[in-house]
Amino acid sequence: MIPKYSTDPNRQYHIQVAEGEVGRYVLLPGDPKRCALIARYFDNPVFVADNREYITYTGTIDGEKVSVTSTGIGGPSAAIAIEELANCGADTFIRVGTCGGMQEDVLSGDLVIASGSIRMDGTSREYAPIEYPAVADYGIVTALDEAAQTLGMRRHIGVVHCKDAFYGQHNPELLPQSSVLLQNWNAFLKMGCLASEMESATLFIVGSYRRLRTGTVLLTMANQTRAAKGLSNPVVHDTDSAIRTAIEAVRILIRRDRERAGLQNGREKGDADER
Repeated sequence: MIPKYSTDPNRQYHIQVAEGEVGRYVLLPGDPKRCALIARYFDNPVFVADNREYITYTGTIDGEKVSVTSTGIGGPSAAIAIEELANCGADTFIRVGTCGGMQEDVLSGDLVIASGSIRMDGTSREYAPIEYPAVADYGIVTALDEAAQTLGMRRHIGVVHCKDAFYGQHNPELLPQSSVLLQNWNAFLKMGCLASEMESATLFIVGSYRRLRTGTVLLTMANQTRAAKGLSNPVVHDTDSAIRTAIEAVRILIRRDRERAGLQNGREKGDADER
């Protein structure tokens, strides 16, 4: 039994959101300041809550209730947000974040759509054995791909690297575990890993456990592989391309879900008529 730590028993302890205040579709940026930027794309956005690293707005897209909640940095806080949002009725989550490119052809400003994640985080290991794969929902991957294509975004689809230590990626040679970190990094590069970030493995594993649909779209801020080779490597901070892609993907998912519901209702009506 989950204890009720919140002073208001109707609200989730960390995100301070109650059932009915969020939609089934939720966008998950890491940065709390990105929530307002995302909410601008909603119809009639309403501020819902601000507690710790968690800021929530709710509005509508094409008549369906949609929300955005920030997760903060890393797996532990992301898992809390996903669990508590699911408790409030959400079932479809898209992470809208940033990453560092790893393959040479992943350029600054490109989008990376994660089909799966390397589980170098700690949080996902408390949910499932390491042998269990962290994979995105196929429907969300295809919706993000379709959205990016519609918007003319340069994109890559594939596996991303998820870690807990930011500086384990950027200064591995200085850390006591340097040999392990560098060996793993080189292996991931050889396996074709596209980019590195910090939340998707947790999102995908918690999603599998809670039976949620999950996906990730990331802006490539820069690429340390290109930097090491002396190739062009500007730093890009504007996440609007990832945000717009996620918004368009939600529109696609809403349309698909309505079509699926219509087909299901038609079958049920047909079955009832036959009876």
